[in-house]
Amino acid sequence: MRKNKGFSLIELLIVVAIILIIAAIAIPNLLRARIAANESSAAASIRTINTAEVAYNSAYPTVGFSADLPSLAGTSCSPPSSAGACLIDTTLAAGTKSGYTFSYSSSGTPLSSYSVWGNPVVANQTGVRSFCSVADGVVRYQTGSMSTCAGTEQPLQ
Repeated sequence: MRKNKGFSLIELLIVVAIILIIAAIAIPNLLRARIAANESSAAASIRTINTAEVAYNSAYPTVGFSADLPSLAGTSCSPPSSAGACLIDTTLAAGTKSGYTFSYSSSGTPLSSYSVWGNPVVANQTGVRSFCSVADGVVRYQTGSMSTCAGTEQPLQ
């Protein structure tokens, strides 16, 4: 008989099994890394909004803080105005960034306080924690979703 060249079915099955074992180990770590990256981006976005609010309040003292997130952004920045201050990017101003949705509210005349919060788009897949901040500028978090920022949540370290 002539000797055949190639791999036997058993050898191929062993290779496939090894690849599946490696994938089973790597995929959960990849998902955890993506959640951590999304949470880090959400906390940084809240910090960015806080910084933009301070700059907005300084630039437009008769208005106070911005009325909404789109007021902090803007498409035409020559010159910036209280309706489009060009302080944050338009993606964040639209309310969704890196697996999180951001909401905003302000109150007072002039607008003397605000609160901003971000929740994961899909809980336990795009993020585990929700982040928020009020006019004091401290970024806070809680596990699970939030509908407002009371300022009593855990401060982010």
